[in-house]
Amino acid sequence: MSGNTILITGGTSGIGFEFAAQLLKLGNTVIITGRDQVRLDDTKKKLPNVHTIQSDAGDPRAIAALFGIVVKQFPKLNVLINNAGLMRRINLHDPEVDLDDLNREIATNLSGPIRMVKQFLSHLKSQESAAIMNVSSGLAFVPLPISPVYCAAKAGLHSYTQSLRAQLKNTKVKVFELAPPLTETPLLDAFDSVDMAGSKAMSVSQLVGAAIRGMEQEKFEIRPGQSNALKLMSRIAPKFIFGQLSKSVDNMLRTSK
Repeated sequence: MSGNTILITGGTSGIGFEFAAQLLKLGNTVIITGRDQVRLDDTKKKLPNVHTIQSDAGDPRAIAALFGIVVKQFPKLNVLINNAGLMRRINLHDPEVDLDDLNREIATNLSGPIRMVKQFLSHLKSQESAAIMNVSSGLAFVPLPISPVYCAAKAGLHSYTQSLRAQLKNTKVKVFELAPPLTETPLLDAFDSVDMAGSKAMSVSQLVGAAIRGMEQEKFEIRPGQSNALKLMSRIAPKFIFGQLSKSVDNMLRTSK
């Protein structure tokens, strides 16, 4: 996990920022993307050795432009971490939900990684060794119904990553999936304590440390903390665990009346 050139989408906060910080310390060249130039500039102040490029992971034209910039400036790029993500609390009864806006999590969390892989795959295959990591979620295994589109996107990303790994088995590109549990990141800002009752958030530094160790050990599906329990429970007691995660819906429906 040293001496690589690594591109991380959504690297200005949360898991992406922590990946950048820890991977820089290990002696890697790290490039991060983000939509907000101000936040990119702020990240550059905190991590002077990081390289920043403004780009929207949910926009196919931005992804094509990003590819042109990255392969020209960083031809040794050999690791892609698809981390950019969006998580919202959505009440499907709400008549004000806009049809275009409803799918924003699909565009960023699912279509974004699929397009990034397609765009960068030929370049990664040309390297001596390469890796792709898709950041899904423990909620890919059991949905949290107050975030229905986010969970659907992450379940789709989990499935896609499995297929990608199978299709790349005869290449030099290793395919990893990181399925974080509830983690102390800005994604939680849209939720209250009732929404997340019974769940303790993992520190982002602990999560990323586990992810890097998993990559070192070639553990291709990395499920730290409660994510491992969610996958297990989805197999042995699916109705029970879904019922537990569905409890916050009652509060959503009550407060929306």
